Amino acid sequence: MSKKKKRLWTKIILMVMPALLLILVTAFAGAFAPNDPNATHATAIRMAPCAEYPFGTDNLGRCVFSRVLYGGRTTIAATFALVAASFVIGTLIGMISGYYGGWVDKIFMRFADIMLAFPQMVVAIAVAGILGGGLKGAMIALGITMWVSFARLARSHTFTLKNQAFIKVALFAGKSDGYIILVHILPNLLAPVLTNALTQIGTTMIGISGLSFLGLGVVPPTAEWGSMINEARAYIQIAPWAVLYPALATIVTIIIFNYLGDVVLDYREV
Repeated sequence: MSKKKKRLWTKIILMVMPALLLILVTAFAGAFAPNDPNATHATAIRMAPCAEYPFGTDNLGRCVFSRVLYGGRTTIAATFALVAASFVIGTLIGMISGYYGGWVDKIFMRFADIMLAFPQMVVAIAVAGILGGGLKGAMIALGITMWVSFARLARSHTFTLKNQAFIKVALFAGKSDGYIILVHILPNLLAPVLTNALTQIGTTMIGISGLSFLGLGVVPPTAEWGSMINEARAYIQIAPWAVLYPALATIVTIIIFNYLGDVVLDYREV
């Protein structure tokens, strides 16, 4: 292993640790949250950070720290679920399109081109508005265009792989198309597609939080970072902590996953 690869591998390990820590803390938010995230306290409205409320309280007297933890679980879980669904759907479409080519490829790729013709957030806002908001609606709205990058990447690798000698040997051996796609092609394109999935985490998180900020995502009182910022921005001058902490949580989480994806991509290219 070259020195550059060793340095990149060290960076990957260093970035995986905070990413795993974030996932664990938010997954077990109930064990770390000092208060009920949805409990209101009339005597503690817009209270500054203190021992009882480390991040202060919001306009309804709810613990911001507890809501940030539970909001992270909502945001990160929704992000991972959406990326995983887009990965599976996009990769499957890309492999079928690349393997069969012809009219199958034209249909799938022309549809993908239509999806790429519009900015993702514009499509997501329109679809989320039609679906009436909610976390599921926001995920569907973003997923409509997210699968395209996975499909195009899988398609390009499948085009290359299907002309390899081991694929021709499998055809001569009488293996079915489904067997060849799943057993021979999929494992060989898994690495680049998984790398793309890592790089999509940050973008997806921004999309989910952005739709929630616009009122098209999570429905209150469910805690989610984007919706928390939206709710608290009306009184930012009185209680800035209610906006600051969910915003910082969003920024730090996106930076960690984006940097992890970039490092993994650099490692693959060395």
